[in-house]
Amino acid sequence: MTEGEMLKISVEEFSRLQDYMISCEKNSDAYKKMKRRYIELKVILSASGVNLTELDFIKE
Repeated sequence: MTEGEMLKISVEEFSRLQDYMISCEKNSDAYKKMKRRYIELKVILSASGVNLTELDFIKE
């Protein structure tokens, strides 16, 4: 898998995950698990030089 393909998958997952997070109660176990993945993806994308300003609408 190329770096570009990996970035594409990560951006898509990040966006999809935020949609799921918005649908959940913040105190739920599901939200807490999704938030852990959200943070992981945010670190990966930031380290890869992706500007999250437009992509990150959770902003946690």
